[in-house]
Amino acid sequence: MTKRGWWLLLGVALIAATPASAETLREAIAAAWDGNPELAAARARQDALAETPSQARAAGRLTAGATGNAGYDRLGYNQTGVRTGAGSALGGVSATLPIWTGGRVSSAVRAANGDVAAGGEALRDVEADVLERVVSAYADLLYTQQAVEVARVGIERLDSQVAEARSRYGLGQATKTDVAQLEAQRASVVSNLVDAEGEAATAAAAYRAVVGRDAGTLEASIAPPSALPRSLADAREAAETSNPVLLAQRRRVDAATARIDQARAERAPALDLAGSYGRGVQWVGGNATGFDSAANAGLSLRVPLLTGGLVASRVRQAEALRRAERFDVDTASRAVVRAADTAWASLIAAEGRLKASADGLKAADLALKGVRAEYGFGLRSTIDILVADQSYRSAQLAVARAQVDVLTAQAALLRATGRMGREAFD
Repeated sequence: MTKRGWWLLLGVALIAATPASAETLREAIAAAWDGNPELAAARARQDALAETPSQARAAGRLTAGATGNAGYDRLGYNQTGVRTGAGSALGGVSATLPIWTGGRVSSAVRAANGDVAAGGEALRDVEADVLERVVSAYADLLYTQQAVEVARVGIERLDSQVAEARSRYGLGQATKTDVAQLEAQRASVVSNLVDAEGEAATAAAAYRAVVGRDAGTLEASIAPPSALPRSLADAREAAETSNPVLLAQRRRVDAATARIDQARAERAPALDLAGSYGRGVQWVGGNATGFDSAANAGLSLRVPLLTGGLVASRVRQAEALRRAERFDVDTASRAVVRAADTAWASLIAAEGRLKASADGLKAADLALKGVRAEYGFGLRSTIDILVADQSYRSAQLAVARAQVDVLTAQAALLRATGRMGREAFD
């Protein structure tokens, strides 16, 4: 693992130079972090979820309200034949302060806090998922851009070879077949260029969808993330302690435990302090008469005696749900360790391919230069040139593909170990 960055930069250097103004992976991640709508929606939902503890606490706090009503009754006609009626209006305020809730409020608050904590970890997983897709989109677009560049350079090189072959044909040193073979190879590479440009356009669309802007030319020199684990054992340990999926499931167990206490609390008595004040007025024939004001205060005690088995059933239900959440913890633990193992194996294999591909590219480059030199002295045929040129381009693409595989495997390993964040590729 200590030579990861060296091989990555070697592969990049052997393909093509990158313009100084190219967009970096760090910039792509920052743009997605700030502007991706999927992330914004997940954060908004977490903000909504964060309000639930306050709502649960409200059940144990003072509440007050005002009431009022007014009415008019038509009474009929008086002795003078005039229609008469009476009206009234009543108003009042009341307040209730819970003194003892039997643990209903505290357990509801703990359950809500557990839900919020689980939601926070779930948000981390959404963020990691989006950033992993950013890395994947960046890697795919980088590969297609490099494939386009390889094809363009290959066409330029074959143009020179075709011109040379035609010149040699005019001097009687080559045959028309030699020229035709080179032209056929050039046409094949032109077809490859068209395909590569189409794939680059598709990759650019995927990049724009997740990052939120057009990419331009991408920076190919990407240093390995410092947060990568150094061994398989480290990767497994990090997955079991930091993976947000597993941590979210553990928080759900905490919430489920609190809901058992919440269900049991329904058996406990509850004590409230309540008070009210009211006053009214009545008018008949234009004369208003005020009612005496009324006020009262007292304690209200509620003691559940018989619930028809409802509370016991809810307790059993809550206990069963907690057991299910605990089993889900075991399932999640196995899944995250498996993800870490898979990502580690993929990274090791990708690094091995990158090293082998870089060695192959150096050999193919040396072979192409040697064949071209020997062709100038008549020691090599046109077929030899074509084979060497094809091998060189294939080696370039193999290095580019291996580089992409290393990058995506690094992102998968960071996500599996809970280390995929905005600063992952700084």
